[in-house]
Amino acid sequence: MELKWALLLLGLFLQSSESHGCNVGFERNSKLCVDTDECATPNLCGDHALCLNTHGSYYCICNEGFNSTTPNFTATMGECRDINECIEKTHNCPSDMECVNTIGSYNCVCRNGYRLLRTDSRCDDINECSDPDVCGRNAQCFNKPGSYSCKCHHGYSNYGNNQSKCIEMSCDAFELESDTEDVPVKLKNLLSLLSSSCESMRKPNGSRLTGEQLLENVFTSTDELLSDGNMAAGEMLSQFLDAMENSMRLIGPQLRAPVTRMETHNTFAEVTVMKSQTPPSGRVTLSTDSALFSTSWETVVGKSYPGFAFAALVSYKDLNSSSDLLHKMRSEKSDDKERSVTYQLNSEVVTAVVSNTETKQLSEPVMLVFTHVEERAESEDVVYSCVYWDEAQGAWSGRGCERAESNSTHTVCSCSHLSSFAVLMALYPVQDSFDLVLITRVGLVLSLVCLFLCILTFKFCRSIQGTRTSIHLHLSICLFIADLVFLCGISSTHNQVACAIVAGLLHFFFLSAFCWMLLEGVQLYRMVVLVFHTTLKHLHMYLVGYGVPLVIVIISAIAFPKGYGTDRHCWLSLDRYFIWSFFAPVCIVVVLNSFVFIITVWKLAEKFSSLNPDLSKLRNIRGFTVTAVAQMCVLGGMWVFGCFLFQQEGTQVALYLFTILNSLQGALIFIMHCLLSKPVRDEYCKLISRICSLKEKKYSEFSTNQSSNSQQPLRSSPTTGESKI
Repeated sequence: MELKWALLLLGLFLQSSESHGCNVGFERNSKLCVDTDECATPNLCGDHALCLNTHGSYYCICNEGFNSTTPNFTATMGECRDINECIEKTHNCPSDMECVNTIGSYNCVCRNGYRLLRTDSRCDDINECSDPDVCGRNAQCFNKPGSYSCKCHHGYSNYGNNQSKCIEMSCDAFELESDTEDVPVKLKNLLSLLSSSCESMRKPNGSRLTGEQLLENVFTSTDELLSDGNMAAGEMLSQFLDAMENSMRLIGPQLRAPVTRMETHNTFAEVTVMKSQTPPSGRVTLSTDSALFSTSWETVVGKSYPGFAFAALVSYKDLNSSSDLLHKMRSEKSDDKERSVTYQLNSEVVTAVVSNTETKQLSEPVMLVFTHVEERAESEDVVYSCVYWDEAQGAWSGRGCERAESNSTHTVCSCSHLSSFAVLMALYPVQDSFDLVLITRVGLVLSLVCLFLCILTFKFCRSIQGTRTSIHLHLSICLFIADLVFLCGISSTHNQVACAIVAGLLHFFFLSAFCWMLLEGVQLYRMVVLVFHTTLKHLHMYLVGYGVPLVIVIISAIAFPKGYGTDRHCWLSLDRYFIWSFFAPVCIVVVLNSFVFIITVWKLAEKFSSLNPDLSKLRNIRGFTVTAVAQMCVLGGMWVFGCFLFQQEGTQVALYLFTILNSLQGALIFIMHCLLSKPVRDEYCKLISRICSLKEKKYSEFSTNQSSNSQQPLRSSPTTGESKI
């Protein structure tokens, strides 16, 4: 019974399938399900396969020369890939031919140096020497099976490239001139090494070093030369750079690798070489740690191609140029002749060399990208220029080089010739603004008047005599002389000797003022913190206040006498960090006095709170703030604003604060130690009262005399008969 029902359900299911749809791979045609021809779909199996239809399905077969990892694959299972008969060695090429793979097949071709004979389809050697131009007229051609070689005549060389044309070797560039007394010994040795290597290449069978060995020897000698620092002079620099350029022309074609990089302590080089029968084309780019050089292979090759071409870029890490050579740039720039413009190299010097010898006027300019040694953006006082070393003039020149682009870190140069290049930074002096000059002069005049009154007060006011008063007296004297010299002689740059004297006096008296400020801080520390009633000995104070500045000035003048006086002001030069002979002692004094100032403020705050507990907070804070700020100015705290002048942001604010506070320092001393001092005010009142009483007394005496004289009769002189009063 159960079997009967199962057969009935199966029949109903089959009827339902026939009435509603067909299996996969079939399609309904009228009431019947027929096979679907999948191969009718274009390119179902891909470009390199044959589609075969089956009952209810299909499969793909790869064409000859192709295979698949999946046999009888479908479009969803894989694809046909080319069989490389040359690698799998399934080809039938003869032994004198080589296999060249193609898509789906392979070809048998003759090897280089051979050609196919039409008669028997065999390869025959090509006699390259039948072409008289293959080695040129300066070499003898020797044919070899499948190749050839060129043997250069005496005096010619193909730099070891036996299938290149021979070029005449001229070793005169490595010979020194007759006057060689001033040439460093290491430069002589370098030129001697290059000369001997050049001479060995002139001989057909001469033994010589490889290009890599010669490059290493040259860079070793270069490191020694640059370490000695003798290349700053114009003539020495010309000989050195010329030797480096000629050495790269000698070494470059001998290098075997397509790209060679070598870095030593003071040099960095990258050389690229192309050796082929046809001239290379496209762009060539070389780079070192500090520069990038880009040009075309057409520029590198030039008009003639001997079978090889090279390009080299060499950078020198410790090659500096003297200031005399940099100042020669003024002759090219008329705007800089009458301006105090200073120049300095802001990139490493690089030498760019190519195999083309005609590089004085290139048809297409080359591009160089330099990395700045000092990151500094262009502004009104900083301008970058692209320069090259002009051997004829013995100086840096900007002719033929243009600056394409520049920012704070890089400068892009475009030059129409090749040589040794660098980026020159021109520093234009910032013109003093009228308002700053006016503030400085008015403030200094006011300070001079106040300091003069301070000197008289501290010297003749008996009620305030003591150690601190002596310190204030000598501080006022030093500031008075320094401000007076500054006001009268800071701009006396027309006379170099007078300007140096002014700078020396300013150096001494400003340092002396800071030493007295330090003594003021020491005495204040003893009084407030240590509570000592003993005083400093005057001899010790004089040794610190005048002896220490004198020693610093003498040592500075002996070490760098040209540091006193600049082209712009009669002050200390920035060259060789000479300004630190003033700035370092100032920093020490400011740091020490800042410590004293903090302790003083702390102690004064405690004292004010204990002595005046009932005072209002506003009055207490106001009096305390005035006292603290005045004391900070006396201790040299306003010089802290001078440190912010080295920052790019906020420079104008710091400059104005620095100018105002320092030009008014004498007035602040007068206000704090004279006008705010009750004993001094009492003495001023007594002096004013004496002057007023003296005037009144003179006036009363004058009036009394006039009255008595008017009542007395005139008497006649017994001798002259003239009247007397």
